[in-house]
Amino acid sequence: MKVIGVNASPRGKESRTLRLVNAVLGGASEEGATTELIDLYQMRIEYCTACGTCYAKGECILLDDFQDLFDRMMDADGIVLGSPNYIDAVTAPLKALLDRTADAIHCQMFSGKFGCSVCTAGGSNQDKVVEYMNYALTALGATAIGGVGVAIGRNPEVITSAEETARALGRKLAQSVRGEHRYPEQDEIHQTRRAYFCSLVTANKDLWRHEYEWYLQMGWIKSAMNEGS
Repeated sequence: MKVIGVNASPRGKESRTLRLVNAVLGGASEEGATTELIDLYQMRIEYCTACGTCYAKGECILLDDFQDLFDRMMDADGIVLGSPNYIDAVTAPLKALLDRTADAIHCQMFSGKFGCSVCTAGGSNQDKVVEYMNYALTALGATAIGGVGVAIGRNPEVITSAEETARALGRKLAQSVRGEHRYPEQDEIHQTRRAYFCSLVTANKDLWRHEYEWYLQMGWIKSAMNEGS
């Protein structure tokens, strides 16, 4: 079992978001997971140009660190996203990363994976950012098992209790990978979303050849259409 944490804070070792990401990874490790931490600000992720090459060929025309990071995420069973709140949104590098996963969303490539998110804010709306990151994980096909958001502007010491909550979240993440927790409502969402994208990809199969072949390879075309009917 492998869990990867992606920290999208620019503050390096001083990052309080990093403390939450590490706490989640620590909890997952307590449950037997192998963990890996990624500092997104140490990677170069260019902006998506919406060229559509990934839909057609499964390749990206941009030469940067995206493919390496994506491969590491694909190799993981659990994914942790962490970002501070920047004007009620994730930081720019994380948004750039998520924008580059359009092909993976069409193909629901994170199906079977589990994820969670953490956010720190100076004043408020940290939960909105957690909700967005978890939505992105579910859009990719993963099951989101929860999140931790904390506002530390008025009381910096609250990060300590938030770390304990994040550690418990990490334990739950690893337990979910092992099948100890069920999420039937999200299972239904995944089935509906897969059927939708199956229909979309099939309608564009001459243009999006790679994605159509992915659905064929996964054996999803017939089953996904039936699930959505």
